[in-house]
Amino acid sequence: MKKIIFLTMITVFLTASCTQQKINLPSVKPEKAGMSSERLERINPVMQCYIDQNKLPGLITMVARQGKIVHFEKFGNMYPDSPMSPDAIFAIQSMTKPITSVAIMMLYEEGHFQLYDPVEKYIPEFKDLKVFSHKDKDGIHVVDQKKPMTILDLLTHTSGLGYGWGNTPVDSMYNSAKLREGSLKDMVQKLAEIPLYYQPGTRWNYSMSTDVLGYLVEVISGKPFDLFLQERIFVPLKMKDTDFYVPKEKINRVPYLYGPKDSTGIKVITIPDTSRTSKAKKYLNGGGGLFSTAKDYMIFCQMLLNKGEFNGVRILGRKTVEYMTENHLSDDQLPAEGFYEGAGWGLGFAVSQDVVKAQIIGSNGAYWWGGAYSTMFLIDPKEQLILILMTQFSPSEYYPTNVEFTALTYQALID
Repeated sequence: MKKIIFLTMITVFLTASCTQQKINLPSVKPEKAGMSSERLERINPVMQCYIDQNKLPGLITMVARQGKIVHFEKFGNMYPDSPMSPDAIFAIQSMTKPITSVAIMMLYEEGHFQLYDPVEKYIPEFKDLKVFSHKDKDGIHVVDQKKPMTILDLLTHTSGLGYGWGNTPVDSMYNSAKLREGSLKDMVQKLAEIPLYYQPGTRWNYSMSTDVLGYLVEVISGKPFDLFLQERIFVPLKMKDTDFYVPKEKINRVPYLYGPKDSTGIKVITIPDTSRTSKAKKYLNGGGGLFSTAKDYMIFCQMLLNKGEFNGVRILGRKTVEYMTENHLSDDQLPAEGFYEGAGWGLGFAVSQDVVKAQIIGSNGAYWWGGAYSTMFLIDPKEQLILILMTQFSPSEYYPTNVEFTALTYQALID
């Protein structure tokens, strides 16, 4: 009981601190940051068209250059008869992954582990994991690992873990295990009973690796994952609307989740309610569980673009961010299909390697990712540029909003 009271007091204190301290990047005329006002305005009719054609319910686009906001627009509705709000709180899904990756790298900087350390050193349940070989009339066959899974493997999604999205015997085991019904420790214990898809270090496979990193943060720091994020990232950066749940008093700022309706139109998939959205979660999903706003996420992105610092608060060291934003995959590790052309992978996000192969204007070295509900961010160190798009529509990439928004932003650069 004392522990519960203590954690409640901490939460109240952190919430109050966030509320009292507001911070925004300054807004300037685009020309003062080397962008064209006239050209940036080309974004608006393209995004508005999705609303007018009833393809998307509503969205927000936000662009920063040289640490200043040059574009911040809202379109459509959050839900019927409620216009999109600039402070709308979105389920950012896999845009949670970069935040979790930053959290574990903060602990790396403090000397708690090395990236080449075996995961089993900190999570004993992962000792002697088996790797799927094949299935025949005698059942499922597994083999030993050729080398243990490392922490770097978790960061690069080369751990051999997966998501259970396919049709293999391992996918069936993932789906039967109900991995996210319980705590992070429960998830790890269940995962330990399932064979890996691939030998660790051999192949990029989008996975629950980042969920495991969230548990690793708990093990190493000795704190609940959500409390660590609040104390070490969200409160220092004043990301006042970012958490694994949305308080009841903010529930009206959460848009409905929509999806396609037949061949035309949209339909409501999920209506946020206090029984789920406003309830503190037991499973703290480091791979996709956070809610955030465009403004909050812009602060996080600006911190990364600034090489780990924002507004006098240093979250990571410069060399750490540089390391995270390098491509860590060899050609052999990239899957034959299911990955973005011209891209590699850093520690928590994709990294552009060849814009010619990608067939979209941009910069090599830009890093980016999106969420399952069609959100996205992009950070370009060469151009000192950040893009954020927020909406709530599933499945992601159903419409080419991300690539359109990216191209429309880059064409507005004039200096």
